[in-house]
Amino acid sequence: MQNFTMDESVPTEEFYILRLFVSGTSSNSVKAINNLRNICEMHLKGRYELEIIDIHQQPQLVKSEDVAAVPLLLKKSPLPVRRLIGDMSEREKVLKGLGLT
Repeated sequence: MQNFTMDESVPTEEFYILRLFVSGTSSNSVKAINNLRNICEMHLKGRYELEIIDIHQQPQLVKSEDVAAVPLLLKKSPLPVRRLIGDMSEREKVLKGLGLT
């Protein structure tokens, strides 16, 4: 499904809502944050919201989102919801997971 501007002929870009679950400032967490920020700025500039969640500070959110491993990226929007696990260093896999390839 595409969104359209007022004249219905030019598709608008989708807005991404992302949650990255990390474990404090571990090396994998820092790497995942940096890698994901770079990918988002390169491919989604101006059309994403990234929430970084430390699993130790928000355990209730971890439970409600059923987080089993970290770092975990949860793409909430656009649908379908997707989960990516790891340090986000494999750019092509992250892009595919976000639906950008």
